[in-house]
Order: sequence, then C-alpha cells, then structure tokens
Amino acid sequence: MTIDTTKPRVSVADLTDIRTREPRRIHDAWAARHRRPIVGPDGRLLVIAADHPARGALGVRSDGVAMASRTELLERLATALARPGVDGVLGTPDILDDLLLLGVLDDKVVVGSMNRGGLQGASFELDDRFTAYRAADIAAFGLEGGKMLTRICLDDPGTVETLQASAAAVSALAELGLMAMIEPFLSVRREGRVVNLLDPDSTIKSVAIASGLGAPSAHTWLKLPVVDELPRVMDSTTLPTLLLGGDPQGDPNETYAAWGRALDLPAVRGLVVGRALLFPPNGDVAAAVDIAAELVHGAAR
Repeated sequence: MTIDTTKPRVSVADLTDIRTREPRRIHDAWAARHRRPIVGPDGRLLVIAADHPARGALGVRSDGVAMASRTELLERLATALARPGVDGVLGTPDILDDLLLLGVLDDKVVVGSMNRGGLQGASFELDDRFTAYRAADIAAFGLEGGKMLTRICLDDPGTVETLQASAAAVSALAELGLMAMIEPFLSVRREGRVVNLLDPDSTIKSVAIASGLGAPSAHTWLKLPVVDELPRVMDSTTLPTLLLGGDPQGDPNETYAAWGRALDLPAVRGLVVGRALLFPPNGDVAAAVDIAAELVHGAAR
C-alpha cells in the first residue's frame, strides 16, 4: 500500500475532536478511500472481525471486559491491518469510521456488520434485528459487503423474522452487486442462555437454511465455525466460506493447526477472526496475525 504523506497523520487521540468539529471528514474519507477487488490471485481472504462490542460482547476468555477500551481495541486493529496478508476488516459503523479516519482502510476489503440487535445475554437475544448498516449504506459508503448473524432457534417464533430480514438483506446486497456474508447457527436456549449448536449435523442444517436466503445467491458467502467432521460439513455447500475464530480457548497452537487443516477444503476461502488474533494470550498481535496470514495465503502458493 502506498502511503500518502501529504495527508495529516491522525491518531486515536484525535478522533473525538474530528467527530466534534469536522464530522464531514468521515463522509469525504469514505468517498476517497482506495478500494480493491474482494479476492486477489489466490482467491483467499483473511479478515479481522471487530463487530463484537456493538452486541455487548466485550469478553475474551475469562476477561469479561477485554474489549472495553476503544483506544486499545483500535490500536490492536491498526496493528493487525498493517500486517502483510491481512485483506480486510469486518465491523460496525463506529469502529469502521474510526479506522477510516486513522487511514488504515485503503486497499482493504471492508465488510459492514448489519444486525447487532440480539444483545448478548438479553431476553431478546435471538431477535437479531438489523440495527447497524443497511445495504444502501454499504453501497453509498463504498464498502465491499455486509455481514449478518442468523441464529435459527426452532423453538423461538421470532426466528422467522430474523430469516426474513436476512433474506431481504441478501437480496438488497445482491441487487447492488455486493457481498452478503451470512453467519448461521442452529441455536437453543439452555438455562436462560443462548447456545449455538456446534455439532456437524446442526451446522449442516444451518448451512442449508442460510444458503436459501434471498436471491440471487451469486454474491452470498458463508461464515462458519470450525467444527468436527468439517469435510462433511463443507460438502453441504458450494458457497465460498470463511471460517470464524470465536472466543479463543485452550492452546493457540492447536487452534492454528485446526485452521490449517480446514483451509485445505475447497469451499473454504479463508478466515474471519477477531478475538483470537487481537487478544492472543502472549499479547503479541502482530505475531498472531502473521501466523494466520501464512495459513491463509501460504497454503495457496
């Protein structure tokens, strides 16, 4: 990426002042952002996820407020996005606008998170309403696509509204020629908590349901967890798929090994990872991101 040295350098400390005095700079910066194709020659993507806070999900491992500091989160994101092999970022408008002002979104794939209404731990958590980007916003600001969380609970009548909203978003994005990234789960309530079912058969069922949402499916991608029997799961779709990292648990080396095995599957086209790379146990964001980048892009050489 070529850095334009004629532009004044913006730091995290400047963001509130810019938002107060010059909010128009955000609109102008989106219009001026240098864009790129969604995939390069190897057809793979490494995307950093940063849409957790807007759903009230601030925890990483045992730290329930690990992502509470916006300054720290932005600094970690800027470090990740500067590493070779990182293709883009997934986030809500507040985070993406900050990253834009910091000058780290040129030549990156930018995916807007669309539905953050199902707040973590809320009685209405499965009501995944669209409260962030709309398809029209994604097109107007020049983002490459939109992502929707689509949790499917067969015991919750509200699920049908989530499916309808996701289908409408897929169709609206497709009409504009933009990526629609669906993150489906078959979910249940257990002891008052929403639990995503991560066994192979449940994942396959969620894939089948999500794949049929909206029309046409030409721009639909999936975002799926790494589960057991992943080859059988991936045989259930021809849609390009990015695997998610989730809340990191256990030995990071085991996680990296699982990602490496999964990336050998034909439908798997990369990773969308947030907490596992932004908050590694040893604190070295750059090193964790470099490992993921080598797994995604080195495997395609």
